[in-house]
Amino acid sequence: MALKRNAVFRGLKYRGGGPMLAWLLHRIGGLAILVFVGTHVLSSYFQYQLASELAQSINVIYESVYFQVVLYFFILFHVINGLRIIILDIFPQALEYQREATWLEWLIFIPIYGLTVFIMLQQHFSGG
Repeated sequence: MALKRNAVFRGLKYRGGGPMLAWLLHRIGGLAILVFVGTHVLSSYFQYQLASELAQSINVIYESVYFQVVLYFFILFHVINGLRIIILDIFPQALEYQREATWLEWLIFIPIYGLTVFIMLQQHFSGG
């Protein structure tokens, strides 16, 4: 017996709001971390085992301040959102305040990220 409606893509439909954006960025952040760690391991292998120029090309990308700014966004957001998820899992009665928890997450994330990016760009443009 088959479903009369297409339920496959219902979970991917954007429902709007902060929690959905946090959900999406958490998944993208996890994938970004996974890709970074995987390419970092490959780069180390190429550099130490094969003495390949490919490793140096990958390291040039890693050392780019713009790459680091984007990577830091995903890592920091993934960590803070993960803490929010853990707190909501430990205290299920707090689920009714999920939107407020998401706003609090953004209020914590934005100043930390902004200050870090400011310091990174300041050092980059001052020749540091």
